[in-house]
Amino acid sequence: MSDDLAIMLTAGLLATSCGLLGPFLVLRRQVLLSDAVAHAVLPGIVLVFVLFGSRAPLAVIVGAGLFAVICVIGIEMLRNTGLVHADAAIALVFPALFAIGVIGVTRFASGVHLDLDSTIYGEIAFTPFRTWEIFGVEVARSLPLLAGVTLANLLLLTLLWKELKVSTFDPTFSAVNGISPKLVSRLLLIAVAVTAVTAFESVGAILVVTMLIVPAVTAYLLTARLLSMVIVTAAVGWISAVGGYGSAVALDASIAGAMGLVATVCFAFALLLSPKYGVLTRAVLRARRRSDPAAGLRGEQVAGG
Repeated sequence: MSDDLAIMLTAGLLATSCGLLGPFLVLRRQVLLSDAVAHAVLPGIVLVFVLFGSRAPLAVIVGAGLFAVICVIGIEMLRNTGLVHADAAIALVFPALFAIGVIGVTRFASGVHLDLDSTIYGEIAFTPFRTWEIFGVEVARSLPLLAGVTLANLLLLTLLWKELKVSTFDPTFSAVNGISPKLVSRLLLIAVAVTAVTAFESVGAILVVTMLIVPAVTAYLLTARLLSMVIVTAAVGWISAVGGYGSAVALDASIAGAMGLVATVCFAFALLLSPKYGVLTRAVLRARRRSDPAAGLRGEQVAGG
């Protein structure tokens, strides 16, 4: 497998795994969770080093994943008290965990370069150099890892599609009909944490956060149905992955940065041209309304579906 193909497939699998979960984070207004996880995993990295004296990738992923799960459960429990909103719960939990990690580094690993940059913030350009041998074939380590996460996320959505949909749009109705919105929410957040931590080491935290948020927000502007939103989110992610890699090669620039830029350009186009929410679309409708009220009304009905 060529290096170019390994990098693009890695980014595409990341786009798919994140695209399956991102729309729910956007609709639930929990998009900053991925950034919170990126900081909250530091205690897990320190714990692995203290217990085993190792910074091996799989051990780090397990330790980081443990504290990522602790982070999302803590956020969910705090939010469920009703005393604070979701954004405030995120802002309360992850700084506390990050602070514990910083104290752990200074207390137990002050002489070791043990921080997020050196342990879990990966770089997608190095993907072809981190390999496993599977059935005698050498493949990029990120491919089976992200493929497994993607399949797990797809299985989660397949089994719990109705529950996720109902609890996202109407938690009260969900609870009345015997679907626990708290349990469903925790399962979703744990899936987000596992996805993020698994991908951090392969592609870097910034690209994970980008793929979880930007394509989903773009799809939100372009679609009116949840299934369509999930499909468009994954499609925008793949466009960002392939287009970003091509741009990075042409410009001799950062691959992750180029992918993030392409994703942002997609969002900008959606923001301007979305049939229902687009800035330019609404401006045209307002102009038509002023010149011909009947035509403006017809345009609003078409834009609204």
